[in-house]
Amino acid sequence: MALLTVLQYPDPRVHDVAVPVAEIDEKIRRMVNDMFETMYDHNGVGLASIQVNIKQRIVVMDVSDDRKNPICAINPEIIYSEKIQTEFEGCLSYPGVYEKIERPFKAKFRALDIDGKPYEMEGEGLFAACIHHEVDHLNGRLFVQRLSRLKQDRARKKLEKIRRQTL
Repeated sequence: MALLTVLQYPDPRVHDVAVPVAEIDEKIRRMVNDMFETMYDHNGVGLASIQVNIKQRIVVMDVSDDRKNPICAINPEIIYSEKIQTEFEGCLSYPGVYEKIERPFKAKFRALDIDGKPYEMEGEGLFAACIHHEVDHLNGRLFVQRLSRLKQDRARKKLEKIRRQTL
């Protein structure tokens, strides 16, 4: 396994739209394993392939407290969502910035697993927010784009400040 480079805003590639995975082969399995390693190394709960410059529809997640419940979703489709929650959300592609975002409280999706078998999964809270966040990435959308223009500007300035402090 290998750590992948996480693209960070303002890299324009974070807005690319992923295409469906046509065939799950050893290369895809290796990419999924590398994505998990990268997500865990960055203390993330989810990672979309676009964030590591893979232009195929792949999401990895693990919202468990013990970090022992990895979920791989290839070609994920959200089937339904309900209720709304407003929670702080962050992003590996927008590091150090956390903003309150409205997301569904409950979500159900369908996808293929690492062996190409279709499955459906549903969950609430962080799980629902995470799958929506990652599918947004596959569609070229960052979480800050769900904010008002004023809050987007504030988030950009905060990110710039964080970057200046780490140089």
